[in-house]
Amino acid sequence: MKYTKQEKLDIGRRIYDSEITRYQAAELYKICEGTARTYMRMYRDANNLPAKNCKQQKCNIIRPDSPALSANTDDFQSMTKEELIRELLKARIAEARLKKGYAVKGDGTVILYGKKNTK
Repeated sequence: MKYTKQEKLDIGRRIYDSEITRYQAAELYKICEGTARTYMRMYRDANNLPAKNCKQQKCNIIRPDSPALSANTDDFQSMTKEELIRELLKARIAEARLKKGYAVKGDGTVILYGKKNTK
């Protein structure tokens, strides 16, 4: 079905404003998901709106001006240089383990993520 430019922009607005997802729009308006995404981008560009990053909407991302970040930095400011280095190393080790697909609890218990062999 063909839609006018105004109808496309309206579909795009609904997706951009999170009234519906692009998958719901595809089903509702009998268009493919990619076309629904294109309509959302058309609406965004026509109104000079910023891009919406899906990952930022779904995750709890800590921004530099976030109160959660300032609460965490207070803990670090009271640490010595050696304690800060130790915490940094712990974080890097935990990150490397998670990339390989496992984590280690405080009591030494290994938690495997996924079905990959970690050896």
